[in-house]
Amino acid sequence: MEAGLSLTALSAAVHYSKAQLSKVERGIKAPSRDLARLCDAALQADGALIALVAAPAAGAPEAVLTSGFDEEEWMMQLSAGGPSWFQPVGRRQVVSAGAASLMSWRAGGQGSVSPAAGGGMLEASRSLFTHYRRLGQSVEPGFLLPGLIAQTHTLRELSVHADPRTRRQLLALGSRYAEYIGWLVQETGDERAALWWTQRAVDLAAAAGDQALAGYALVRRALVTLYQEDAEQTVALAQRAQKDTLPPRIRGLAAQREAQGHALAGQRDACFRALDRARTLLARQERDADTPVIGSMHLPDSVGMVTGWCLFDLGRPQEAAEELTRQLAQISPEAVRTQARYGVRRALALASAGEIDQACALTAPLLDGVAAVRSATVTIDLRHLARVLGRHVDHASVRRMAARLGTLTHFPTT
Repeated sequence: MEAGLSLTALSAAVHYSKAQLSKVERGIKAPSRDLARLCDAALQADGALIALVAAPAAGAPEAVLTSGFDEEEWMMQLSAGGPSWFQPVGRRQVVSAGAASLMSWRAGGQGSVSPAAGGGMLEASRSLFTHYRRLGQSVEPGFLLPGLIAQTHTLRELSVHADPRTRRQLLALGSRYAEYIGWLVQETGDERAALWWTQRAVDLAAAAGDQALAGYALVRRALVTLYQEDAEQTVALAQRAQKDTLPPRIRGLAAQREAQGHALAGQRDACFRALDRARTLLARQERDADTPVIGSMHLPDSVGMVTGWCLFDLGRPQEAAEELTRQLAQISPEAVRTQARYGVRRALALASAGEIDQACALTAPLLDGVAAVRSATVTIDLRHLARVLGRHVDHASVRRMAARLGTLTHFPTT
């Protein structure tokens, strides 16, 4: 009433039927968070309507992190749920494999690793890590995790027998392996194990004299709360990771995550202030050629892509689709996981903006990639897309894709 809109006009603005809005208005039907976001944006309520819809209950990531975790038991579970060629393997077998590799690098049987051998292991492991990350764009996590875990243990064991300088380099690289394992484990849907591996990365980095990775661990934990739609926790964790003592890249990535948290809460101005801060910080980042980059290596303009993501959560799906389209044009076709993640998000934005046929047309080519990478986080958005499309079964394009979409949204995760 304050906005001077009829229910019919609001219905056209948010692409929900007048009947559905009437039920919400009269208290007959509870509104979804999607509807709350769209109405909040249409009525310029600055998050007031979103705040009235309770977020899903979820445990704080710190509580999840401190709960008991047995790496060997987890490896056995991973083995049971992994690809057919992946035979059950425990932590002792992984460590043994690492120790066997370690023996081949020892010099003269003296129980230590020569600087040349340590340097050779570093160079080989850095190159291997780059290949793993590229491969992770096109295959499911289960194919990569055993090798990544074995390599992490090898680097840690090798560091014990290396000179101080090489030891720090080996542990620093091992921390990057462990951090990437944490991300891939989250892609399997196991948040507890993902946070455990992230903490393992922090511990390895600290042993190497790098305290900064603890800041990035907060950014990773905030990703868990983001997917739990906990805006308050996401913002709080991201703000903790923006201390002046941390490197600009970590602070920039944290500012991006903070922006996403503000967007979930419908706080447009705070969101765009955080995005501006992120762009400034990421432009100042210092690149160490000897250390793998933290965060995604497949986004030419991560702030632009996150802006598109935020616009959707701010209830501005048409603007989100336009920004995501611009950003996706810069992504390599080989980056299947990244294409699937942001491609599904763009289709979701289009569907929410009422562009149903276009959303379906852009979703169909993504589905083979979605099936290949087996991503729990992509599946969350795919389920969201299926719910939106489910309101438009009168479209032939929706009916044609329904069966395949239904199969993929029930894709099993660890």
